[in-house]
Amino acid sequence: MNAAGHRPFQQISEGSFDDPFSVLGLHEAGGKQSLTVYHPDADEVEAIDPKTGARIAVLAPHEAAGIFHAVTDRADRFAYRLRFKRGGDTWDADDAYRFGSVLGELDEYLIGEGSHLRLWEKLGAHVMEHEGSRGTHFAVWAPNARRVSLVGNFNSWDGRRNVMRRCGGTGVWEIFMPDLDDGSVYKFELTDAGGTLLPEKADPFGFGAEHPPKTASVVRNLDRYTWNDDGWMSTRGEKQKIDRPISIYEVHLGSWRRIPEDGNRPLSYLEHARELVAYAKDMGFTHIELLPVSEHPFDGSWGYQPIGLFAPTIRYGTLDEFRAFVDACHGADLGLIIDWVPGHFPEDEHGLGRFDGTPLYEHADPKEGWHPDWRTYIYNYGRTEVQNFLIANALYWMREHHVDGLRVDAVASMLYRDYSRNEGEWVPNAFGGRENLEAIDFLKRANSLVYADMDGVMTIAEESTAFPGVSAPVDAGGLGFGFKWNMGWMNDTLSYMREDPVHRKYHHNKIEFGLHYAFSENFVLPLSHDEVVHGKGSILDRMPGEGPDKFANLRAYYGFMWGHPGKKLLFMGSEFGQGWEWNHNESLGWHLLENDMHKGVQNLVRDLNRLYAQTPALYELDSKAEGFEWMESNADDSVFAWIRRGKPGTPPVLVVSNFTPVMRSGRRIGVPQRGKWVERVNTDAAAYSGSGAGNLGGVSADEVAWSGQPFSLCLTLPPLCTLIFECEAPES
Repeated sequence: MNAAGHRPFQQISEGSFDDPFSVLGLHEAGGKQSLTVYHPDADEVEAIDPKTGARIAVLAPHEAAGIFHAVTDRADRFAYRLRFKRGGDTWDADDAYRFGSVLGELDEYLIGEGSHLRLWEKLGAHVMEHEGSRGTHFAVWAPNARRVSLVGNFNSWDGRRNVMRRCGGTGVWEIFMPDLDDGSVYKFELTDAGGTLLPEKADPFGFGAEHPPKTASVVRNLDRYTWNDDGWMSTRGEKQKIDRPISIYEVHLGSWRRIPEDGNRPLSYLEHARELVAYAKDMGFTHIELLPVSEHPFDGSWGYQPIGLFAPTIRYGTLDEFRAFVDACHGADLGLIIDWVPGHFPEDEHGLGRFDGTPLYEHADPKEGWHPDWRTYIYNYGRTEVQNFLIANALYWMREHHVDGLRVDAVASMLYRDYSRNEGEWVPNAFGGRENLEAIDFLKRANSLVYADMDGVMTIAEESTAFPGVSAPVDAGGLGFGFKWNMGWMNDTLSYMREDPVHRKYHHNKIEFGLHYAFSENFVLPLSHDEVVHGKGSILDRMPGEGPDKFANLRAYYGFMWGHPGKKLLFMGSEFGQGWEWNHNESLGWHLLENDMHKGVQNLVRDLNRLYAQTPALYELDSKAEGFEWMESNADDSVFAWIRRGKPGTPPVLVVSNFTPVMRSGRRIGVPQRGKWVERVNTDAAAYSGSGAGNLGGVSADEVAWSGQPFSLCLTLPPLCTLIFECEAPES
């Protein structure tokens, strides 16, 4: 071999060669097969027959350190394994450089086009059989890197050992590693276009990760789990429509319940599958929503700064154990929603930031690519490959993990280029406006593809502005979400409830205002984790008064919420009136349930959920104005009353809230039809640790016209209370 032929050997040894498949492995040379191997830890290398173990060739060491080379007397390619010797140790291994490409031309075309909707099936780490050998295929997108290597314990984290193959013009690099299996720990080592070594990167498509603070990816086999939820999956579409009851229990897995006897550790996925699922079911919720479960480096981010978007966090167990949790939810007839964060990602050096030495996933200009509040990178939604990455991730959670819905975090920050920025700190769009047209296009495309790809799923936007049509279909000019969090309702009603009852008449409009836009979107009413952190205290803390009055206010508020149009969401701990701010490092205060006041709140929420699920008038027309009609809105008395209606033939429901500590006897409220109006819920009932005042189970309508209605009820309104009545007799 001439001097020019020796140069790649030296570059391989130095770690500067980017096309090892052109040199390593078997290659034809002068009518014979030559074999070249790089292994810096070996003293001797032989090629052996994989079936018999007989020697095929002895590879001579080359002057370039770690290179072994032989020219065989065989003209055709042949199967072989490698036998290495070092000192007294001998071991056999397959050669990664004898295998052809796994990715096909169609994959490369779709990846290059940014339209590969099963992208996770091609990128990342996949346990498989390839060309007769069992191993793991690795692929990563790094179009501007000069060299990409797979590193791990299997090659002593030496980036010279397993340099990957560049695939056409897509910017994807791949390698099939024989003998590597589920549980293998790995990263990617890259050099930038100038040859500078970059920090080791975790796999953007990694399905598993090490326990933080370690940062490597872990091979997880996607094909081992056997699902048991066919019944749920075939019927969930009917359970998640806008005309069905949806009551969501929002949970942070790390602090729902901890085990003080075991180092105060959180429950595992499998323990949650038993305990959390049973609890949510008993409480009458229809869905559990998890704060982000994608892998994230910092506990204090609660998952909202994820790095491993395709990896269920190892904090609570493995990928298959997460699937078992999902299975348990479905077995209990509970849907599972996860919070999804396509808006930004953290700057940790093992993450996506400047992945191949360039701003690959993020914008180059910090005015577009850096979030000043969260100190995170913002995705470049105008890049097709980035859109493909995020949309594939959404589909991945639903296809591979049977997740039923995605609650998309921080949508407002995506929609507006000037979000949380001062003048001069943002770049206008092509038309000079503040809307982020690329992000809007991404959200529309993501929602369209998710709903087209999967039956019965839902997407929910956390969107805090008046951006129009968030939950309208894309073909009608909307963003295409199924639902939107009603942040305005949450802010206004909590502000109202914070007021001393004597002052509430001056803030009456905060209750009324939400009904002016309640039917402009498909709303979820959220009392989420955001309302019990950052000095806000708990929901109970917002209530005025002391002792029983504080709890009475909370119960009245919950009754008002469940009677109001919109789906329901309650963060964990709020269902029993936890009296302090949520702490992600501590368990909820389950001991509070030994107190009758807290137990009463829990009993009320359970009963509200059950009534809600059994009463079509409370959910069928949630998003339609014809499902709601005011009966009374009296500022001086802080009394509100309204009718809820379902589809034709559904008995109507009357909801009455008295937000003062004054008993109001003989209060006449108009109703649309005669018959007995059964008192289904009284938030002041003794079962909820209230005073026990009420209407003895129901009231018959009088033929006394009132408030524009042909009939009326003469009611007792207990202090600080919400009453919910259902008409027992059909209209005649």
